[in-house]
Amino acid sequence: MTWDHLPEWLRPLAVLAGSVEAEDLAPQFPHAPPDARPAAVLMLFAEGDHGAELLLTERATTMRNHAGQISFPGGASDPGDGDAIGTALREAEEEVGLDPATVDVFGTLPTLWLPPSNFAVTPVLGFWREPRVLVPVSAEEVGAIIHQPIRRLIDPANRFSVEHPSGWRGPAFEVGSGVPLWGFTAGVVSRLFERLGWEQPWDDSVTRPLPELL
Repeated sequence: MTWDHLPEWLRPLAVLAGSVEAEDLAPQFPHAPPDARPAAVLMLFAEGDHGAELLLTERATTMRNHAGQISFPGGASDPGDGDAIGTALREAEEEVGLDPATVDVFGTLPTLWLPPSNFAVTPVLGFWREPRVLVPVSAEEVGAIIHQPIRRLIDPANRFSVEHPSGWRGPAFEVGSGVPLWGFTAGVVSRLFERLGWEQPWDDSVTRPLPELL
């Protein structure tokens, strides 16, 4: 496979997608049980006004699962989707109005288990050829859309750890919202950026509490 259509900075991710293992991205819960429900998310990269960026959404506070959290567009698979790519693109269109025809899908990551909702989640990698400002289509699912510059994600000043009341502790990112990027999505971003060599040294001993909402 060739990736001539991808910008130079994104090609290492396309190469890595073919070799990264589930344990590399989610070492605590890498493999879903047989009864997990198939789902997919879209990791959508683009060249925006502030350079390379990653599309994130802030989930509505009324959602049954992961309410108020920062995440990728995505959700549970429908029978008509065909595969994880179809699910990710359909969900992104339904949630934020993304035109699937403007996205070049260049790979998928291993399917990972999301225990709280028992989803088997496949991250789909896409390059957005025609980035534009999006607005939530489904207010019941999406509270806000974040076009997050990657340079801000990797800035050590925006990185810290969070600790859940259950005792779980993991990486987090400040993304300019009322809540940090944390949990499943932050773990995937953090470990993926580390393997790509994009990560800059940061102090994981700096811990912040999660907002009351979460």
